[in-house]
Amino acid sequence: MLAVGTTVFAQQSNTRDWTGKTPTRYPDPDVISLDKRFDAYKIGNTPIQRLHTGTLWAEGPAWNGVGRYLVWSDIPNNRQLRYLEEDGHVSVMRQPAGYSNGNMFDWQGRQISMEHGNRRVVRYEHNGTVTVIADKWEGKPLNAPNDAAVHQDGSIWFTDPGYGRMMNYEGSGRGPLEIKEAVYRVDGQTGKMEKVTDDIYKPNGICFSPDYKKLYVADTGNSPSGKPAHNIKVWDVDGTKLRNGKQFIHMAMDGREGQADGIRPDTDGNIWVGAGWVGEGYDGVHVYSKEGDRIGLIRLPEMCANVCFGGPKRNRLFMCGSQSMYSLYTEAVGAGPG
Repeated sequence: MLAVGTTVFAQQSNTRDWTGKTPTRYPDPDVISLDKRFDAYKIGNTPIQRLHTGTLWAEGPAWNGVGRYLVWSDIPNNRQLRYLEEDGHVSVMRQPAGYSNGNMFDWQGRQISMEHGNRRVVRYEHNGTVTVIADKWEGKPLNAPNDAAVHQDGSIWFTDPGYGRMMNYEGSGRGPLEIKEAVYRVDGQTGKMEKVTDDIYKPNGICFSPDYKKLYVADTGNSPSGKPAHNIKVWDVDGTKLRNGKQFIHMAMDGREGQADGIRPDTDGNIWVGAGWVGEGYDGVHVYSKEGDRIGLIRLPEMCANVCFGGPKRNRLFMCGSQSMYSLYTEAVGAGPG
């Protein structure tokens, strides 16, 4: 086991060649076990790869199993990009894209997107039409939906912290938030929308445990006193309701506190967390066991806004750096669709 501390921060090198022309010696020094449990997911002869660079703020990666492609958002450029697995080709898939943030594929293979600009959740149907899933709560516009998770019953759960409404850079224009930040559920059959919790400052990344008995939500907000939350909360899922909300983990490491952003589960119940806003040695992906222990760290040269699993075996982790897309093969297998 490697102690979490200055050793982790000191080892990262700024001289790594991310073009791939000068290979990284195995095992990749930026994939670190902090606990022996992470050893089961590390592969000794595979590197972190940079697949693309040139975005302004990469977000919302989602894997399409049928098309064998990755889609993600470049929010400030108001576009969605697509990476094709067979040849590594990256192209613009959709522009304009409503300044979309998070993306997800549902159990029917339809893409669901959180649109900052239009302040709504949409679904792209197989025939190319767009269905609005949610755009209002109690008659008032949503703030700016951020991320989503699809339940096994077909319902869509999403967060609405309002970041796209708080700046011109990531949305259609700065303006006041008309409703409190919250997490919502939209029934997959009836379309009925419910607020499941607003007991959180700025709900951001969201995912279920692989058995759908727990819901995890990253909090990137501040308390009324101004203290950053810097944590992930967890609730028990009781049908359409949430119970027993509490802190799952806090993001502090060696006295430095960053933000948890997008999150995804694997089939063993570990939570893979895009992390950043600290700097070298911290920014990247933090991996937590279902018990809430930080067991692994994947260091990136940029902060990591979001992650997802993909590939034919769903064992390839895709990581949105702020300006780039990275990937890493693992022995973990992603849970859920998209």
